[in-house]
Amino acid sequence: MQDVQQKIAADLGIGELSAKDQEKLIAEFGAIALQASTIAVLEAIPADKRDAFKKFIEAKDEAGAQAFLDAEVPNHEDLARQAVAAEIARFKDFQKTL
Repeated sequence: MQDVQQKIAADLGIGELSAKDQEKLIAEFGAIALQASTIAVLEAIPADKRDAFKKFIEAKDEAGAQAFLDAEVPNHEDLARQAVAAEIARFKDFQKTL
């Protein structure tokens, strides 16, 4: 697990921080990246299909939600990756201002 943390810390440019500080920043960044990727995917769902998707989520039907996304937003995984990459870039840009 430490190797994974070190890789993520290096990717985020926080490798010089203590392991404890790295862990805290990675957790905070992870929450932001998850939110950004979720928003990117949700925005890609056609407006007239959002209620149908909401029903899968409310029912906690992960398989149904996945099948829905695969059908309605076939590039949802790419959208999520792009959103995370954008957050990494934003985080690195922010570090330059410090």
